[in-house]
Formats: sequence, structure tokens, C-alpha cells
Amino acid sequence: MSAMPRFVLIAAMSMLALVSLAAQAGVYPAGVTGEIQAAIDRGQAWLASNQGADGSWRHAGGLGTYPVAMTGLGGMALLAGGSTPTRGKHYHAVRTAVAFLQKNVDPQTGLIAVPRDEHHSMFGHGFATLFLASVFGMEEDGRQQAQLKSGLDRAIRLIQSSQSSAGGWLYTPDANDDEGSVTVTQVQALRACRMAGLLVSKTTIDRAVTYLRRCQGPDGGIRYKLNGSPESRPAITAAGVSVLYNAGLYEEEAFVEKAVQFCKKHLQVASDTTGHHFYAQHYWSQALWHRGGGDWSDHYARLSHWLLQTQKTDGSWDGDGVGPVYGTALALTMLQLPFAYVPIYQR
Repeated sequence: MSAMPRFVLIAAMSMLALVSLAAQAGVYPAGVTGEIQAAIDRGQAWLASNQGADGSWRHAGGLGTYPVAMTGLGGMALLAGGSTPTRGKHYHAVRTAVAFLQKNVDPQTGLIAVPRDEHHSMFGHGFATLFLASVFGMEEDGRQQAQLKSGLDRAIRLIQSSQSSAGGWLYTPDANDDEGSVTVTQVQALRACRMAGLLVSKTTIDRAVTYLRRCQGPDGGIRYKLNGSPESRPAITAAGVSVLYNAGLYEEEAFVEKAVQFCKKHLQVASDTTGHHFYAQHYWSQALWHRGGGDWSDHYARLSHWLLQTQKTDGSWDGDGVGPVYGTALALTMLQLPFAYVPIYQR
């Protein structure tokens, strides 16, 4: 497809406008309160005010600043709050983030990265592709949409060509190896691209689902690596459930339900049982949002209480020791799931 069908774009923008007006009037989705909205507003303001002049967000870490990964995550948090490249309180931050990522798409390989600052480039590539695909579905300018499509087509080809023989992905495009967290990132990016009307190989996604199935242990959990330790990892299991739900696999699939039950047993909102608490809750929240019902409403009540308690006075969160950009982006995404502004977060 050369562009998203016009009627889909109009419907998406109309939905954004209606939900935004409702929020402005103090009418929120189920579970969201004025106090939660105030925390969201503070977090978004912190994120927008800490964006770099080049449109990026960066992590001040020792192994690299990861500008592509942080910009993809930060951009998704603003989209989840209702901003688009042309509308919303933080439209300028969204647009400059898009420009930064487009500038860093390699014209030959399609890899989205700042090589000197990205130790594990496939993480950033996946998060950036997810963000740009979500923006593609909101972009109203035909020329800009064409530019986005060109970069995304190359990004998709890079993901597809770097899939390992086992069906997963590792940290760099040429690794021909795999582990669960990178694999989840690529699958979610590809799903967002398909939802935006871009051409994605179904075989690639099917092989990735098979990979996750093969990584599942007898206890229902998913291990870090297919040929690695058999120990199940709650954080990666939560991420796996999230993308399996994205792929349309729900509890009628026995292996998905086993993974859900493993997560229910091993994940707690208010205490870290994984060493990657924000990461685990980020994906577990998405999984439960797609699952719906009492599982979601009970989780969101506990989640929002915990996040409001842990938000700093400046509006940020420090997630998993990675830093405030990462923590704030993930916290905002979790809190904003009920608004369902972004297609990948819609039921």
C-alpha cells in the first residue's frame, strides 16, 4: 500500500478529537481519575521539556545514550497521550522526534540507529519503527506520509532479513541469534506496521510466534533464550503475552493462557520480582489491557496507585535504574492505555 486509506485516517483523527474533547471536559475512560490525569500531565510536561534540540531523548548511561531507543519510547508516550505530529499539546515534540528518527534511517540497510551511541541497535530500531508506524497512521500531510513510508519500508526489510534461523532476533542485525526481549520488540514493531497498512511478511511474524512458543517451559514461563538456560523469566513472559495478544492469540491458545497464569503468579505491581520492574509492568499492563475485564480493572487500580506514589515532584519516574526518560516514557504509556489513542494499544 502506498499510503493509509483516507477514510481510515479520517476515522482515526476523528476518534482522537472526540476523546481529547472528552478528557478536556473532565470525562475520562473507566479507571482514570482527575488525579491520574494530573500525574499524566506532569509526566508529559517533563518529557517534552527534557527533549533535546535535535528532537531526541537520551539516556545518560555508561554503555551508550541510546537516542533512537529513548526517542522511540518517548514519542510513543506522547502519542499515547493524544498528541500527533500536527495536533495536541505536544505536537511539536512529536514532530521533532519523527524528524530525528527519519534523519537516522540508514539509506542502504534501513537500520534506524546512531551507531556511536547504540550498543545494542536492534532495541532502538524496534522502538523507533513502532513509533514511526504509529505516526504514519496519524500523519495528514501526503508528502510527509510518503517519506515515512519510504523509511518504514526499509526498516521492515531490515527486521525481516535479520530474523535468526530459529525465528528470533538478537542485539545487532547481523547476529543470526536470538533472545526474548529483542524478539518481542521486533514483533510489536511489525504488528504496528501491518496495522498502519504497510506490507509485512506474515511468515516472519508466524516464525516469531513459533519461536516464543518453543521458548516456553513446562511452568508456562518463557526463557531468555531458546538455546540458553531453561529458567523462565517473568518479565520476558509478560512481554511475550503482550505481543501474542497483539498477534490475535488469546486465551483459547493453551500456551498463551499458561503464560498468563505464570505472570499472575510471579508479577506484582508494588514490588519488583524481576529486576526489570518497569519493563515487566509495561508489557504486563498491555497484555491485561488487551485481556480486559476484571483482570485489567483490578490491575489498573493497583498500577495507577503505585505510579502516583513513585512519581517524582518534577513529574518524572526513574525506571529500573535506566533513567528518567525510560521510566517516564513507560509510566506514561501504562497510565494512558485506557485512552486507546494508538492503534497498537487498542483492543
